[in-house]
Amino acid sequence: MDTLSNLKAFVATADAGSFSAAGRQLGLVPSVISKRIDQLEWLIRAPLFTRTTRKLTLTDVGDRYLHTVRQVIGQVDDALAGMARASGELEGHIRVKLPSTLAVLYLSDILNDFVKSQPRISMDIVLADRSVNPIEEGFDIAIGALPELYGRVQDKPLRLMKRYLCAAPAYLERMGAPQHPGDLVDHDCLVFTTSGARWEFQSPQGLMGIDVRAKLRTNDGLALCEATIAGTGIAVLADYIAEAALNAGQLVEVMQPYAVPGIWLKALVPTNRLELPRVRMLLDWLEKKLKPATPWDKIRHPHPPDAQQKDAPNALNAPDAAT
Repeated sequence: MDTLSNLKAFVATADAGSFSAAGRQLGLVPSVISKRIDQLEWLIRAPLFTRTTRKLTLTDVGDRYLHTVRQVIGQVDDALAGMARASGELEGHIRVKLPSTLAVLYLSDILNDFVKSQPRISMDIVLADRSVNPIEEGFDIAIGALPELYGRVQDKPLRLMKRYLCAAPAYLERMGAPQHPGDLVDHDCLVFTTSGARWEFQSPQGLMGIDVRAKLRTNDGLALCEATIAGTGIAVLADYIAEAALNAGQLVEVMQPYAVPGIWLKALVPTNRLELPRVRMLLDWLEKKLKPATPWDKIRHPHPPDAQQKDAPNALNAPDAAT
């Protein structure tokens, strides 16, 4: 019985939610995954999953020891990596959390290139648009832009991302352009669920916060951008989502004197993982790819003028920006 392989099958099944999905993750057929779980349950004399025809659910024992098993696997991988370093090659597994839209548009390609460059390193990539404590959820690196901090976790800034208050020309023609943050209470606002409906702006008097009325909420950045382009309302969009539409004239940046503060894209790394060579190498790789310029900087051009700075008909009929 290969206990380590069985433990890895347990973790993969718990993460994926089914034998078939775990098999795809590990490159095995579902029957092999099921057999490995059976062997592990026989060894500990307790069930790890409650099985139904529709899904697998962790039992109390499985849920209680999932984090411990994940740590054990990590320690074994670390030991193997140390042995590999003695031979001059990095080896081991890295588990990474990414924000979904940024991953789909840019970060997945960056991480895929890293994996291809390191033949003895494997990686799990999990997409989630929420704050994650990497220690509790078993990540080596959790990338995101939310302000939460956690104990025994290092915060590594990667890139300051600009944000814009945007609307479609058709929306501004119908509703007019807000001139002041207070005007937003009379507008249809499109809210990214994770960030919430309190929007902040820089003003001569300092930071100004406004609670907006959510015409639409979504946890998907691309859906938010598409709804804005469609003229549904006004939204705060990060540069990596908004730049192409701003350059094409599909969106207009409004209320420019009241800038939306930028947010830091950062990597949260458990302190006990920070000095692992494979984790350190991945952090260096990300910093190299995102500093001083990001992949989305390549599409950045001057935006069409702010609609509020001209008469509305002139601003809305202005030629599209170069693409």
